[in-house]
Amino acid sequence: MDNYDALKWKTTGKERILHTPVYDVYSQKEVAANGLEGTYVAIDAPDWVVVVAIHEGKFILVRQWRHGEDKVTLEFPGGVADPGEEAVTTALRELEEETGYKAGKITCLGRVSSNPALFKNHFSVFLAEDLVQTGEQHLDEDELLRYEEHPVEEIISRFGDEELTHAYMGTALMMYLRHIHQK
Repeated sequence: MDNYDALKWKTTGKERILHTPVYDVYSQKEVAANGLEGTYVAIDAPDWVVVVAIHEGKFILVRQWRHGEDKVTLEFPGGVADPGEEAVTTALRELEEETGYKAGKITCLGRVSSNPALFKNHFSVFLAEDLVQTGEQHLDEDELLRYEEHPVEEIISRFGDEELTHAYMGTALMMYLRHIHQK
């Protein structure tokens, strides 16, 4: 097995250069194992989850406005973990808040880095099954969305079209496909 110590960098200084309600941006002074020095940017954000929810052979998706894209997208429910909250708890909470569904069965499909070049956080993907509709959403004050059911194969074949562009959705779809092929 290779030793990757020669590829590692050590942070020698860190300064927060931007604080937002969603994330903090840091300027980090770093030194490589070979002595090379540099200043890099790193973003510290909370972890979040994506929930692949299936009900009667259909995905439960949410349609909502995305400020970065300036458009309405269609994607799996999900959201940011509260401080100290376990990912599975976040998944169950977000699913119910956004769709009104409770999961009778929840399975973690994986945890990945959102973008290791810049972000320090991760996101987890969960499969929610045996869903029961409560009839009540519990949306945040600024959360304007609606949930919809779409056939699984339709969403898989449409991923990447104009309204299904979220990269986390693609990762979640890949984890879902891996899961069903491993059964």
